[in-house]
Amino acid sequence: MSSGRERALGVGVQHVLDYLKRMQAENPAFFYAVEGDNDQSGGSIFWADATARTYYTYFGDTVTFDTTYRTNRYRVPFASFTGLNHHGQPVLFGCALILNDSESSFIWVLQTWLHLMAGRYPISITTDPDGIIQVAVSQVLPGSRHRFCKWGIFRETQEKLADLYQSHPTFEFEFKRCINEAETIQEFEASWESLLQRYNITDKEWLQSIYSAREQWVPLYMRDAFFGDLGLADRSEGLNTFFGGHVNASATIQMLIKQYEKAVANWHEKELKADYDTTNTSPVLKTPSPMEKQAAGLFTRRIFMKFQEELVETLANSATKIEDSGGVSTYRVAKYGEEHKAHTVSFNSFEMKATCSCRMFEYSGIICRHILAVFRAKNVLTLPSQYILKRWTRNAKSSSMTDENAPEVPVGPQESLTVRYNNLRQEAIKYVEEGAKSIYIYNVAMDGLQEAAKKVAAVKNKGPGAALDGNLANGSSKEFHTSGENHMLTFQSVVR
Repeated sequence: MSSGRERALGVGVQHVLDYLKRMQAENPAFFYAVEGDNDQSGGSIFWADATARTYYTYFGDTVTFDTTYRTNRYRVPFASFTGLNHHGQPVLFGCALILNDSESSFIWVLQTWLHLMAGRYPISITTDPDGIIQVAVSQVLPGSRHRFCKWGIFRETQEKLADLYQSHPTFEFEFKRCINEAETIQEFEASWESLLQRYNITDKEWLQSIYSAREQWVPLYMRDAFFGDLGLADRSEGLNTFFGGHVNASATIQMLIKQYEKAVANWHEKELKADYDTTNTSPVLKTPSPMEKQAAGLFTRRIFMKFQEELVETLANSATKIEDSGGVSTYRVAKYGEEHKAHTVSFNSFEMKATCSCRMFEYSGIICRHILAVFRAKNVLTLPSQYILKRWTRNAKSSSMTDENAPEVPVGPQESLTVRYNNLRQEAIKYVEEGAKSIYIYNVAMDGLQEAAKKVAAVKNKGPGAALDGNLANGSSKEFHTSGENHMLTFQSVVR
């Protein structure tokens, strides 16, 4: 970062620090840290609230580290960690001001975030294509699958090949089709070579470099890992989905906190609405299938709609058995009129387990039309439990994804306070969700809440013991070194 930019940010950084200190004073579970263990050092700043930490236990299987500011010439070096909730909406796992744009600073931010999340690796992480970030991720998250944002590659390609885009308007369409529509490695390789030859661009260094890195960004090569990709429109334009429309390139650091709070409130409201719609309205079923009815009661509304789309498509996809070896059968599944785009499904009838060459379930957690077509052929009437990822269900927040695998970490007085706060908050959220379902339940819930408040007040007034931990510091500006053994845990795909 230039010295001029540092000077411009100076006053604003203190404004952010004052805000973080105030938030921590109001809520002991709010966390922030400053690189270098010194509020005045000019080091990077990281923070996360209690909701971010709680949601990571539910939805921390796939993470996006958004550093859009580095490519869009943002005035504020604001970065965020986000994921996807059970409605496919973005959720926040933490934020950072990266004031020192260096490899060591990115490593510190990732280490601090990982430490706060109890050292639990995500299955996958998506970032902008950047050499410094790639090194930081490989050092801090070696157990996570690292993907470069495809739209970041597209953006840089347009910048670096501006003359080509100008002189050949069809190139962009053909380039994206080559990347997005290839079903097999052979098809991609042939399409890529054809593209280079047709536009006479075999000598372009940028294209050579992104081809060399194809296994980190071309969708075809990433389908063996979970990224939660559902083909949703609002995920298609890059990384900045949580703060898009709130924190923009013209924002000053003084404006950042208000925009941050607006984004958090906005997505919280959207999640509550999606929760309400899922709980209180019924989707229109399109088939008499018991599996569709089962899925409607299990998944959130948005995820059910995606499942329903796949189920309806089975009506146009036929499954033909091509091999039978013991309890494992292999099927060729193709849509009517598109036999040249057939997929291969292997089905184990003893384990009720199937795998498809499209790998949709592996990278999205939603079962594909090809496996569903085989289930229909085999008269499998309900969805086997291994194809119901809890993170996509109505009950995704009913318990932690990682409770039974929680690492052994030292627990001091402040950590105990934070754990108590998070546990109470989690139970309170469930209480509110249940209590609002009807006026009768609401009245019962309010009576119970008022009675509980009286009991808490009575215990609190008996002595100082209940508030003993309240004056302890949070250790908020510690610099964390994460070389310990607590960082070898990863999320697993948790089924219902």
